[in-house]
Amino acid sequence: MNSQEFIKQHNLNPENYRGSWAFCIGNPWENTEDRENLENVEVLRLADQLAELTKSGGKTATSSALADYSSEDKMPKVDGSYDIVLNSLGEAVCAIQTTKIYEAKFMEVSAEHARKEGEGDLTLTYWRQIHEEFFRETGLFSPEMIILCEEFTVIS
Repeated sequence: MNSQEFIKQHNLNPENYRGSWAFCIGNPWENTEDRENLENVEVLRLADQLAELTKSGGKTATSSALADYSSEDKMPKVDGSYDIVLNSLGEAVCAIQTTKIYEAKFMEVSAEHARKEGEGDLTLTYWRQIHEEFFRETGLFSPEMIILCEEFTVIS
């Protein structure tokens, strides 16, 4: 089911809809610059795992590189709007609403935030390892890089 069908089926207010995206791959179905992400099988598998982890409540936070946002991107905000989380096929999995957002340097992201991301063994060591790997692959990594830390709740 696509995002618009999901919004209707779950009686969500379309005026509060911010956007749709899949973890690690963005929205290659609407944004041509994200299309190359559909070629990496491991990233697609991870996108599906993170979407399901979010839907089940095991993942209540995420992080992204502030430098990865362009001036046209809709930044997450605590404003009552919601996003639709997609799987690797572009299908809507759940709707989330941001409850907290803050910036931190990569090396200053907290153990609490790492645990809320719900990945691996839930430790900060694991979080740093996989996120450094990911940000190195995208060419964005620096220990001083600014991370946008977002906490959310599943609303549908």
